[in-house]
Amino acid sequence: MSNEYDTSEACAERLDAQDTLSAFRRHFHIPPDTIYLDGNSLGLLCRQAEQSLTRMLAEWREQAIGGWLDAQPPWFTLAEQLGDAAADLVGAGGKEVVCAGATTVNLHALLASFYVPAGRRKKILADALNFPSDIYALQGQLALRGLAPAEDLVLAGASAAREGLLDAETIIRSMKEEVAVALLPSVLYRSGQLLDMAALTREAHERGILIGFDCSHSAGVVPHHFDAWGVDFAFWCGYKYLNGGPGCSAFLYVNSRHLKRRPLLAGWFGSDKDVQFQMNLDFQPASGAGRWQISSPAILSMAPLEGALAVTREAGIERIREKSLRLTDYLIFLADRLLPAESSGIRVVTPREHARRGGHVALAGDRRMWKLYQAAKARGVVADFRPPGILRLAPVPLYNSFREVHDTLVLLKQILDSREYEAFSDQKSAVT
Repeated sequence: MSNEYDTSEACAERLDAQDTLSAFRRHFHIPPDTIYLDGNSLGLLCRQAEQSLTRMLAEWREQAIGGWLDAQPPWFTLAEQLGDAAADLVGAGGKEVVCAGATTVNLHALLASFYVPAGRRKKILADALNFPSDIYALQGQLALRGLAPAEDLVLAGASAAREGLLDAETIIRSMKEEVAVALLPSVLYRSGQLLDMAALTREAHERGILIGFDCSHSAGVVPHHFDAWGVDFAFWCGYKYLNGGPGCSAFLYVNSRHLKRRPLLAGWFGSDKDVQFQMNLDFQPASGAGRWQISSPAILSMAPLEGALAVTREAGIERIREKSLRLTDYLIFLADRLLPAESSGIRVVTPREHARRGGHVALAGDRRMWKLYQAAKARGVVADFRPPGILRLAPVPLYNSFREVHDTLVLLKQILDSREYEAFSDQKSAVT
C-alpha cells in the first residue's frame, strides 16, 4: 500500500484519474464549499432519488387514492419491489427482503418471532459496543417476556473491548448453551471494524443459536452474502450508504428457511396481498419477508430509495467496495504520515486488514477531538464525532474523491499544528 501512495496533491489527482466510479459524483447534490465525509450517518441526495420522490408526489396529487394500484410502480407492492431491488446487495433471494418500517421497529418485529426462550435457553447475546438503540430493543424484548435484562442480556466484550474493537473469539466464547438468539452489528459504529459474519453465523449455528445482524453501517458499501452464509435474519436503515434520505424507510431480511414463521408483531400490511382487503379477522401472512410489515408503508419515505437504489445498483456493490477500500487505504496512509501518533496523539483505530474494515475510518484521540471536529467543520469538512474522542471519516465511493481525502488530512494537520482548535468550545451539541 505504501508504495502506491504519497502525500502529494499529484498522487490524489492520479488516483482520481484512475477512479472508475468518478462519474457518479455528478448525480449527487454536494453541499457548496464542503467536503462531506459523513455518509455513514446520512448519505447525500442524488438526482434520481429527488426524481422518484417528485414523481410520487405527482402521483399523489393527480391520482389520489388511485396511486395504490395505478402508480408506477403501484404503492400497494412498493415495499416488496424495493426489497427485491436491494436483495442482491446483501446476497438474498426472492421474497427474502422487504422495505418496511424503521430500523429499530424492524428489530422488534424480528425478535418477536425469532426470540423464543425455552428452558435454560433464554438469553440474548449482543456486544458491549453495539449501537444503543439495539440494546434498548433487546432489553425491552426480555422485559416483555418477564425476564431480567441485567441477567439475560449477555454483552460480549464488556471488559475486553478496546477503542471500539471486538475479538471474534470473545464473542464465540459467549455463545453458551443458555443463549437463544444472538444479535450483532456487521460493522461496529465507532471503530469501523467489520465482523466476520460468515464465521460468527457458523459458530452460532453449531451451538444451536439463531443469529441476526444489524447492517446499518455496511449495507450499500460492503457486499454481503446472507443466503450463502446462512444468516437467519438481518435489518438495516436506508439513509446512510443507501442515500434514501433522513429517517427514510428501512429494510429487513429473513432467510427463506424461516419464511413460515409467524410474525407476532403482526399488522395488516403483512397480509397475503390476495386477501388483505377481505378484512378477515384471521391474519393470513404473506409468503415472503413482507409478512413482517406492520402498518401501511410510508410511501413518501420510500420514494427516494427507488432512485437511490438504482444508482447503487448501476455502480455495482463490488465496484463500490473496491473503491471504498482504496479510499480508506489512502486515508489511513495519510493519517499515518501527516498525523503520526507519536507527535499528534491521534491513532487510527480502524482495522487495517480489508476483511476487518467497513466503510469509515476512526481516528481516536483525547479531549481535543471534539474541538478538532468543530474546527474542521468550520473550515468546510463535515465529519462525525463519537464520544469520548473518536472522529469518524467516511469517504463514500459514489460521491467522494481521493482529492477530498487528501485535502481533509492536510487540513486536520494544519488545525493541529496551528492549535486552531483551541478557539472552539468543549460544550457538546445535541447532534454530533
